[in-house]
Amino acid sequence: MNDIEIIEIKSDQLKQYKTFLAFGLVNDEENFRITPNDDLNAPFPTKDKVDSFTLGAYSDNQLAGIVSFARDGGDREKLKHKGVLFRMYVSKHFRGQGIAKKLIQTLVERVNQIAGIEQINLTVIANNDNAKKLYEKFGFVTFGSESNAIKWKGKYFTEDQMTLKLK
Repeated sequence: MNDIEIIEIKSDQLKQYKTFLAFGLVNDEENFRITPNDDLNAPFPTKDKVDSFTLGAYSDNQLAGIVSFARDGGDREKLKHKGVLFRMYVSKHFRGQGIAKKLIQTLVERVNQIAGIEQINLTVIANNDNAKKLYEKFGFVTFGSESNAIKWKGKYFTEDQMTLKLK
């Protein structure tokens, strides 16, 4: 495995981020809630803040994977104890090298340092067994399931909701 470096991607790197994500939205479309059209004019997904950030995994200065985290509900008092892990993606070319694991590990470690965050939630396509198994290795557990959560090209997809209670 090449040396993988996990670095925060900031909003001023929007073009690089969107180019990478666009490839995933086309080539792994069934594993995303959004389409390339949904992302065309979308802003950077996070706010460059301690509780709203995006991480990138780089292999030889090439972006290989991404994951984002944001405090749930922004500044809403009743929701600020939790956050959401989203847009987890590793390019097919880099899979099987432990990159997803390193991204999630770095995210969880970083979130554990944020005052007041008690849990991380996420959604995952129910039949994405590899992703679910990886999340479970970190202690995420499924707490709900929504059938027909996504409809794309005439097919319905079930989403599972998972949570990790932080210590």
